[in-house]
Amino acid sequence: MPSRRFADGEVVMGRWPGSVLYYEVQVTSYDDVSHLYTVKYKDGTELELKESDIRSQSSFKHRKSQSSSSSPSRRSTSRSRSRSPGRPAKGRRRSSSQSREHKDDKKKIIQETNLALLKPSENNTRRYNGEPDSTEKNDTSCIILEQKSKPDLEIERVLEQYSLRPRKEEKKKEEIYSEKKIFETIKTIEKASSKTKELEFGGRIGTFMLIFFLPATVFYLLLVCKQDDPSLMNFPPPLPALESLWEARVFGIFLLWFFLQALLYLLPIGKVVEGLPLSNGRKLQYRINGFYAFVLTAAAIGTLLYFQFELHYLYDHFMQFAVSAAAFSMVLSIYLYIRSLKSPEEELAPGGNSGYFVYDFFTGHELNPRVGSFDLKYFCELRPGLIGWVVINLAMLLAEMKIHNQSMPSLSMILVNSFQLLYVVDALWNEEAILTTMDITHDGFGFMLAFGDLVWVPFVYSLQAYYLVGHPTAISWPVAAAITILNCIGYYIFRSANSQKNNFRRNPADPKLAYLKFIPTATGKGLLVTGWWGFVRHPNYLGDIIMALAWSLPCGFNHILPYFYVIYFICLLVHREARDEHHCKQKYGLAWERYCQRVPYRIFPYIY
Repeated sequence: MPSRRFADGEVVMGRWPGSVLYYEVQVTSYDDVSHLYTVKYKDGTELELKESDIRSQSSFKHRKSQSSSSSPSRRSTSRSRSRSPGRPAKGRRRSSSQSREHKDDKKKIIQETNLALLKPSENNTRRYNGEPDSTEKNDTSCIILEQKSKPDLEIERVLEQYSLRPRKEEKKKEEIYSEKKIFETIKTIEKASSKTKELEFGGRIGTFMLIFFLPATVFYLLLVCKQDDPSLMNFPPPLPALESLWEARVFGIFLLWFFLQALLYLLPIGKVVEGLPLSNGRKLQYRINGFYAFVLTAAAIGTLLYFQFELHYLYDHFMQFAVSAAAFSMVLSIYLYIRSLKSPEEELAPGGNSGYFVYDFFTGHELNPRVGSFDLKYFCELRPGLIGWVVINLAMLLAEMKIHNQSMPSLSMILVNSFQLLYVVDALWNEEAILTTMDITHDGFGFMLAFGDLVWVPFVYSLQAYYLVGHPTAISWPVAAAITILNCIGYYIFRSANSQKNNFRRNPADPKLAYLKFIPTATGKGLLVTGWWGFVRHPNYLGDIIMALAWSLPCGFNHILPYFYVIYFICLLVHREARDEHHCKQKYGLAWERYCQRVPYRIFPYIY
């Protein structure tokens, strides 16, 4: 095993990937497996470099002082034919020196011009990491430059003609050309096979406990909600017999539902779009037909109701459906982990590649597991659980009418169904927006997302409707109107903030977005500091929490159980905001610190 050359904390000169420029960096760690150094630039950006891309400061300075390079800062008095503009000329050499100086000046101007054009892609650590000439811009020139990738021949010509390295140290053309990079974002530069160093969710012990705690929480909530006195203090609730929790017919219905949604996902309807670039620069394609799947599902449910199918069967066997979904998610998680062991390093999730079985099993080892063109994570994110949530709510509405002999559902049940239906339809209508979320771009597909998508979402998010079946709550029309206004306010903040962000990411040069100001970053992207994103850092989370409160209010104030969702959701979004904060600080460096100074509040204005 080769020994490491540079120690942790040592200040060295590191080559910026994809360029010939060296910057002062500090070694933070060394990976004995991949033999890569993790270095930190002055702007806060952290990258992994090979040992061949790192030099000691003394060696770097020594070569600058003695090589016969064309460095414009050279002050040597040797007899080499340097073109230094500061070198005194003697005798007949004066005229040739002056001509060379004149050529050098022109070359320097051209060089600086070309390097300026490449700044958004080369990530110049001074201008684009928190020290721009103007920290807020409302033009999109730098982002437009990022989107226009230069041909390989032009990049090679610039690197060959305007190299800043000494001539004696220039690589052979074949070596330079073999290091072609895609000059887009830092994501295409960082090595995908790096191990996960910072463990979340309490590390190995925390994730091990969550594998058991999450299913136990779901079953506990459903058992308590079924009681006459659904108080959380009644612990433990009466436990049913184990044999009553499983029924083969219920599991068969769940499998039928899952594969029906898979079939609808495969229908050749809807547009095909590309996701964000992966670590290797490749972009995956996704079929956007979630809304069509919802419409076809609604038609199928309507047909069943027309032929007098008893949909309240879901209510009568609700616990059994939850157990079936949990069992299926566990089997799916085991399959996902086993297949991930054979996946290439570049396809592993950056947050689930720790080398610890339990942690990687929970967070997801593979980023985008696919069977052919069928993307398992993307499918489960919106289809079976989210559409199933609406079907469960409808079943609870019908169960309430049957149990209480009502010709019409209660006003509280109508509000809960309507609010949550709007939320699901909005998510499916704007399905393309999910491709930029952390779930798709960062988190692997493991137990966390499998259980969350297939069990937590449909069976916990429908808790208000499930509660109202056994504990009807009457509300007046004025109260219903006030709750409706509150939900509309939350939805407006949620949708307008997400649309603003997604439109800016998709086409920052859109004239309709010319009023938006942003802080440029080293990745070439911009951090919005106007509109909703200048109000708080996560306005979409604020809208989400307001809507969650509106969903719980129709259940009254007799018990805290219907408010579990809003309490859990606040905790979830605060934790997710902390994860976002950590990742953005690593990714954007000083530019993120400037953004935080400009927008001090995270979710709740003047509070948090």
